[in-house]
Amino acid sequence: MTGSRGELNPGFASAVLRDLGTGVFTTDTAGLITYVNPWAERLLRRPATQIVGHDAHDLLHRSPDGTLVPRERCLMLSPLTGSRDTVEGSEEYFLRSDGVLVPIIWSATPLLLEGRPDGLVIVFNDFSLHRDAEERAIAHTAALEALTGRLNLLAAVSSVLMSGMDATAAARKLLPLLVPELGHWASVDLIDAHSGILQRVAVRSPAHPNRARQLTGPLPLPAMQQGLEIIRGDQPVLVQPTDPGDAGVPLAASHRILFDRLGGRWATAIPIRSRRRYYGVLTVAQATKSPSEAEIRLLADIGRRLALVLDNSQLYEEQRNVAETMQRQLLAPLPQVDHLRMAARYLPAQHAMEIGGDWYDATFLVADGVMALVIGDVVGHDLQAAVHMAEVRNMLRALAWTHVKPPSLIMRQLDEAVTHTSDAPMATLIFARIEGPEGGPWQLHWVNAGHPPPLLITSDGATRFLTDGHGPLIGMSSTLHLGLTWPDALEELPPEATVLFYTDGLVESRERPIDAGMARLRHHASLLARQPHARTIDDFCDQLLQRLAPHGDDTALLALRLPPAGAGTSDDHSPPPPPQSANSPAAPERAAPGSLEEQSLVQDPTRDAHEALHQPDGPDRIKPHRIKPHLCCRARRAMVPVDLP
Repeated sequence: MTGSRGELNPGFASAVLRDLGTGVFTTDTAGLITYVNPWAERLLRRPATQIVGHDAHDLLHRSPDGTLVPRERCLMLSPLTGSRDTVEGSEEYFLRSDGVLVPIIWSATPLLLEGRPDGLVIVFNDFSLHRDAEERAIAHTAALEALTGRLNLLAAVSSVLMSGMDATAAARKLLPLLVPELGHWASVDLIDAHSGILQRVAVRSPAHPNRARQLTGPLPLPAMQQGLEIIRGDQPVLVQPTDPGDAGVPLAASHRILFDRLGGRWATAIPIRSRRRYYGVLTVAQATKSPSEAEIRLLADIGRRLALVLDNSQLYEEQRNVAETMQRQLLAPLPQVDHLRMAARYLPAQHAMEIGGDWYDATFLVADGVMALVIGDVVGHDLQAAVHMAEVRNMLRALAWTHVKPPSLIMRQLDEAVTHTSDAPMATLIFARIEGPEGGPWQLHWVNAGHPPPLLITSDGATRFLTDGHGPLIGMSSTLHLGLTWPDALEELPPEATVLFYTDGLVESRERPIDAGMARLRHHASLLARQPHARTIDDFCDQLLQRLAPHGDDTALLALRLPPAGAGTSDDHSPPPPPQSANSPAAPERAAPGSLEEQSLVQDPTRDAHEALHQPDGPDRIKPHRIKPHLCCRARRAMVPVDLP
């Protein structure tokens, strides 16, 4: 680069270093700058005339606070002492002409000419962008780790709360997950369902376990009154140790003893409440700092989850037999619709007290003459679930009849109606329209509100889940102001195909996840479709239930089978298909809507079907009783497809 007397070789510098994209300067053996490339001028904001000839260390090298780095500690100059090794670093700073310190990444290499030391070559670049990116990456990684930890905690909380224990046991299992992970100590106060007294059912303090056990029990009246006041709110409350006589401080009377015995400087009191009931207060205390906003949101979410579990526990203790009676009155008898054949089954859970919100509906024609089918499941397993199921069912029927619209718009109106005119909890359902002229071709037009997808089974045994049209649960979008929608789905149905609608009780149990249950359903449905002894839709449903043997939850099943192509048209001379079975889980003494026969009987074979699941095939096996099918008004009216907007 330079000659024996230090002259710059301009041709080499111009050709190699001018557009290198990184700063380069050279020094002589005394540390004086002999050359600087254009990129270094730009980084240092100094022209070459203000750099060349100056001492590189004194002119540029600075500490992070802007002071001059002592010369004996300057790593850049170390190659001048005789070492031939390259040195590098990323913790140094250069001083720009405007006084700004620039963090640099650099390397210093001895400059040797004819084997003799002739100075240094220093290559450097602005490291601020790299450093900022590294800091952002570190912060992003820390945020992801914190989020992962919270998600893992929520998963553990959900696992504990959904384990089927009573409220006190759930609270005692919950607190070890929160302490010491989120606080110094924690407590749960719940309202006794029978006496209405607020009781401290669980306290956890790893530092003082014996004291914590002594703090459980009914709260005194002043403390209970303050506790009930915070329960009736819906926002977390920050609590500090204070004078118990200070009536203006929230929860002073009820929480003072906890601070006195267990310590702590801050506590977050979370109301345990659902949309339908007040249950108590969850409190988590910190020893040294106030809780962050993220921690408060996390605790509020845990409080809501605990309230949901307590909701389920309360519902489980109510009268299920009343719910079952009401539910059977709401289940629909099946109408006779042209050459279409339908079958429905409803199986209560193994324990009769777990009857709830599963339902099907295939008995009504909307105003344009198209038949509608519904399968649904309202949250809960009790009388209220059955009542709410009736509300959702009747709202949907009214909307489907009044508004001839695509299913997606009807779902949006149903979601808004459930949110604003009912206290029904969330529900999953599928709303479908069977569209097509007599003889086909037929189309399935549907939306899915968080429900297991329908299963399409062709006559040759091919199976496929209809996963399109999936949207949020009913009662979620409007409640949370999410603005979510339900996309319409359309499927061409091949002749003699079967469409199977079902609730999660058919495919999910405590012993088997829903994915495995759906795979099992698909396998057995495919086998049955190819077997001659399952030719009718009723035989198909009965044998499918025998193979799957659902238990643990109530189960609703609705199956639709299409006729052969051209069946029922004016030029069709083939024998009519077998009459549709009247085997229906609906209550007896009911007729299908639109039937020409008043008060025609409908058998209620649910108990027999449930018992038949555990009986071998043979002459004593209970068989469904068949009665004369209903003649629906659909037979007097052409079914026409709807033109979608």
